[in-house]
Amino acid sequence: ITIFQNLTVWSCERFGRFNIPSWFKQGDIMIGAIFPVSLKETISISTYEREPPEVKCEGSSVILQPISNTKTLGRFDLRSFPLVSGLEEISSTSPCAPAISALIGESGSSQSIPVAGTFGSFQLYFSSCACLTDRVKYPTFFRTVSSDYFQAKALAALINHFGWQWIGVIQSDNDYGRSGIMTFTEEVKKFGVCIAFVGKILRTYPMDKILNVVKIIKQSTVKVILAFTTEGDFYPLMTEIVKQNITGIQWLAAYGWITAARPSTPEIFQAFGGTLGFVGQKVSIPDLKPFLTSISPYKDPSAAFVRNFWETVVGCRPVLPGEHIDTETTIKICTGNETLMNSEDVFFNVTELRDAYNVYKAVYAIAHALHELLFCQPAGEKPVRPCLNISEIQPKQVRNAIINQFGENIFFDKNGDPPAYYDLINWQLVNGFFIGFIFQVPISLCSNVCPVGTRKAQIKGKPTCCFDCIQCADGTIANSTGRSRSKISNPYQTSTVQSFTLFCASLSLATMMIFIHYRETPVIKASNSELSCFLLFSLLLCFLCPLTFIGRPTVWTCMLRHTAFAVTFALCISSVLGKTIVVVTAFKATYPGNKAARKFGLAQQRIIVCSCTVMQILICILWLKLNPPFPDMVFRYSNKKIVLECNPGSEVAFYAVLGYIGLLAVICLVLAFLARKLPDNFNEAKFITFSMLIFCSVWITFIPAYISSPGKFTVAVETFAILSSAFGLLICIFAPKCYIIMIKPEKNTKKHYSIDDGFQSTGHSQPSRQARGSTGGFSKKGFIQQCGRKITQHI
Repeated sequence: ITIFQNLTVWSCERFGRFNIPSWFKQGDIMIGAIFPVSLKETISISTYEREPPEVKCEGSSVILQPISNTKTLGRFDLRSFPLVSGLEEISSTSPCAPAISALIGESGSSQSIPVAGTFGSFQLYFSSCACLTDRVKYPTFFRTVSSDYFQAKALAALINHFGWQWIGVIQSDNDYGRSGIMTFTEEVKKFGVCIAFVGKILRTYPMDKILNVVKIIKQSTVKVILAFTTEGDFYPLMTEIVKQNITGIQWLAAYGWITAARPSTPEIFQAFGGTLGFVGQKVSIPDLKPFLTSISPYKDPSAAFVRNFWETVVGCRPVLPGEHIDTETTIKICTGNETLMNSEDVFFNVTELRDAYNVYKAVYAIAHALHELLFCQPAGEKPVRPCLNISEIQPKQVRNAIINQFGENIFFDKNGDPPAYYDLINWQLVNGFFIGFIFQVPISLCSNVCPVGTRKAQIKGKPTCCFDCIQCADGTIANSTGRSRSKISNPYQTSTVQSFTLFCASLSLATMMIFIHYRETPVIKASNSELSCFLLFSLLLCFLCPLTFIGRPTVWTCMLRHTAFAVTFALCISSVLGKTIVVVTAFKATYPGNKAARKFGLAQQRIIVCSCTVMQILICILWLKLNPPFPDMVFRYSNKKIVLECNPGSEVAFYAVLGYIGLLAVICLVLAFLARKLPDNFNEAKFITFSMLIFCSVWITFIPAYISSPGKFTVAVETFAILSSAFGLLICIFAPKCYIIMIKPEKNTKKHYSIDDGFQSTGHSQPSRQARGSTGGFSKKGFIQQCGRKITQHI
């Protein structure tokens, strides 16, 4: 209905009044409402130069929602009639008061958008389009149904919950569909979901466009399709899908059609059974049924649509007084005794109302906003509730939170939207036939998940969800399904190397702290505490050496990894050599009173360790000076890959440092072997022998493995050799002592390390006087005590 005004004067003037009295009733405060009453469309062109023709509505039924009278509204009577009303577009300076103070709009978003930009004061609509939250364009727009923004987020979360990655979309080709799908697309992209196609439909589209969308669905591989449309737009496509027997698709529905009555039939269910969708919460409005059952064409003969409604529900045509009866009609004539009180029609079921409840909330919010204005308080009273004229009503008046008779808290945010409450609907037949249960979630993937050992290869021209699975290249892995890239296997190995390196380094540090804390105990003194600390410190550095082998080779890391390895292991073996010499000089003298052991004191021990280490440092300096290691790009291992590795520079220098470490290890092994038959209380030489055997075995096998390993595998071999040899030294030499200190402290006594009758004397030609007994013979006990004292003195 179009209303005109004279724009050339300040006063307002209408062309005329409505000529449908049942749609209009005058009151102090006017509330308008727009509801759809017919699905039939009439296209007419208006020139806006004369009054439009009289409105003709036909062939439909309408439900008129009641607005109950309430005493809290005071002396003003808000009529309980939904009104189709119009409002002139007036200037802000016009003296004309608005024809209506509030408008309850139509549910369609496309219809509400032009209305929201035209009407003043405040309106509460049922439209859910997220585009209507723009407060600049629609400052007076409020709604009692949640915005499609929240519906789109809920649908995206539902898709992510079921793991659907490949979906199709059908939208209404209007503001409602475009805005909803735009928001939905932004949300599903966050979950890595791909949209295969977007089909556009509208109720006015010709059949060839509908068939084109059906063709897209049949050709697609998607198993999940979202239809973000209204029931009127989607129904032609639904019937065609059923006609062509397209099944096996999981449908997701928008608010606009999930609870519609027309498609809720067994025929439609064949293709759309199991459809999922979100709708607003439902309530029961008991007071509505008496009003509906009281509708009668005899009470108000001029009421619009009541006669058509009566014919549809009751099944007969009412004849009013003075009306001529057409004897040729085929429709049954009512007797006048018919009633709606016992009707079983679904129309009278008021226990599960959703759309009607949104209208109820809109009227309730308007009524309470007007109540606040009517029961105002002058400025002189406390608290102040400002008194406004009807023309001064502002949209903010409906933002105050209220609680309706159903206990729901009704309020609007800054965008005019209410909080989102949804019920999840699943289409199933009621009192229908049994089709069985599906216990497995439908799968909708463009490509199957790539198994372990393969990676994704993007297919050109297709979405990211469509890919091929190809084998990982040599030297790379994909140790989980669905990887888009193969990873070089080395990062996973180096993480293990780092962990083991740090663990061993921590173990060395902990052992050193134990030796320092218990340095005054006999077991520590007997094992030479100073050299033991030197050895533990060098082992700590040895365990840290593999960290220099991890990562991209650079000039500095290449030089550091080889020189650090050479110097730390030289220091380590030199310390072991010093400990071995102490034991040998103390126990392998020709006579127990030999003074050779006394000459090998702390100063001599330090000189041996430092001199052996300095020799290795000099070799490394010459190496770095003449031909240092450097990062090198190697092509010889593969014609498809470039391997970046550390070139040792001088092969002679590299094997020289290895040979020097090997020489020190062999000397230690020989000396420790000579002292292997010492008493159990002084059996450190035996443990040194075992440690040197492990050390030599590792590095003897390292050389051929290093030479034969290609590229980056040489780094792995060298790292393994460093860690295993250092760990062997740590365990064989220090584990027995830590065992006595921490677990067997009763053996950590001076007596235990001074007497051992089980010692077998060999290789002593003439015992000294200090070791003789009273009979002049050799005393093992005296010899042991003497040697123990010597070790203690040297330590």
